[in-house]
Amino acid sequence: MIGPGSATLARQANWLYLKPMVRPYSPPQQVSAAIPPRRVAQVIVTGGASIGAIALVGALALWFHYGTTVFFETIAAGISACF
Repeated sequence: MIGPGSATLARQANWLYLKPMVRPYSPPQQVSAAIPPRRVAQVIVTGGASIGAIALVGALALWFHYGTTVFFETIAAGISACF
């Protein structure tokens, strides 16, 4: 950043060259988000609810197809495989 003492950096003949570069520093302007945060939150909640509903429907379909005992045994085997 070139401050008020910039005239000493060059001779008077070069001042016209340096003058456009001597300007006060201004902080960058705020950049607005491309997608509003409220919209992002709405998409996340909707997506999570959709995935939860699909998982619930899948679990109910397995329950009705295989029966209670086989369903619980499958879930128990899956959990024990993870640990």
